[in-house]
Amino acid sequence: MKKIVRSLWLMVCGLLCSSILFAQDAKPEMADVMRSNGKIYVVVTVCLTILIGLFIYVFIVDRKISRLEKGKD
Repeated sequence: MKKIVRSLWLMVCGLLCSSILFAQDAKPEMADVMRSNGKIYVVVTVCLTILIGLFIYVFIVDRKISRLEKGKD
């Protein structure tokens, strides 16, 4: 009985979530405004800079950890 109630509850939640998604507007206005002003490239550049910085940081930390692990053996 609990499984049936649980599955029905999950089904109702799923249907409600999907109906909320269909109610959203399909056209993102902010992206269009930023694209028309040319500022979307600034946003993309900042995001790429942050991602590259994170990858470099992870690479450096991985090298330091590897060096510490080799020293302990």
